[in-house]
Formats: sequence, structure tokens, C-alpha cells
Amino acid sequence: MHSKDDSPFDVRKAFAENGGALYAFALNALRDQAEAQDCVQEVFIRAWRSRERYDSSRASVRTWLFAITRNLVIDSLRARARRPTPSDPERIEWASDPVTEDVPIVERLALYESLATMTYEHREVIVAVHLEGVSYQELSERTGVPVATLRTRMYYGLRSLRTALEGNDGR
Repeated sequence: MHSKDDSPFDVRKAFAENGGALYAFALNALRDQAEAQDCVQEVFIRAWRSRERYDSSRASVRTWLFAITRNLVIDSLRARARRPTPSDPERIEWASDPVTEDVPIVERLALYESLATMTYEHREVIVAVHLEGVSYQELSERTGVPVATLRTRMYYGLRSLRTALEGNDGR
């Protein structure tokens, strides 16, 4: 399938626009800088090789690249679960967590992907309040943004997150 608009896949532009978010997503999931960098490099190699099959009517370039990244991260986590884990101090804590069930991995990756695609403002309030346990008042004092604005960002951020996660169910 060719893209509907028949414009060629521009790997440099795609990397400039999405490389950072893909790296953050891979790093968050893999917890290893070198492995995350390798993953992102492989994403763009695979995207380049299959550029003729990309169809812009089915998904944006960003969505397509995140799907490739998610598959590579899952493959890396599965491979890691099958091999002995190095015992350097930074890896000891997470090495004790088994990575053998595919469903939790996919769910966690869908959450990371959805958060990575959100605006910074929405992601900031969701992460601070829901994941770090910061109160709206504390976040307001830290950022200088009024509590009412933070609550509004939370509402729209959660709505966006819910929509994004529902979109990941069909994959």
C-alpha cells in the first residue's frame, strides 16, 4: 500500500519530529539507554525498509513509528526474560521483576505510548498528581500555574489518555 497522498516517507523529518518521543518511550519501558538507542535506530531502519507499505490513510507517521517501537520493545523484553540479567547495581532492582506475561507489558507500553503523545502540560499534571502523589496546590506552587487551570488540564489530559488507550485496544 502506498500512502494516500503519495508523498515519500522522509526518514530525516520523521526522526526530527519523533525520535525524542520514541527514545523516551523506549527508555521508559526498557530502562537501559543503550538498548533504547538501539531500539530507536532499528525503528527507523524498519520504517525505511517498509516505507512503501506505509499508508497515511490508516495512521499518522507518529502512530506508525510508535507501533513499530512497541513491537521492538516487546521483543526486547521477551528476549531479556529468556537470558540471564547482568548484575550491575543499577539493574539489580528491576531484574527481580519477571517480564514474562505479555498482557501487562502491552498494557504498560500502551500507557507509556499514550503519555508520550500527550502535550507536556497534560502529561505534567497527570504524572505529578496521579503517579507522584503531588497535590494540586503543591503543583501550583511548583509551576506557578493556578489550581483551576491544573484541574482543567487534568480533565482534558485524562480524557485524551482514555481516548488514546481505547485506540490501543484495537491493536
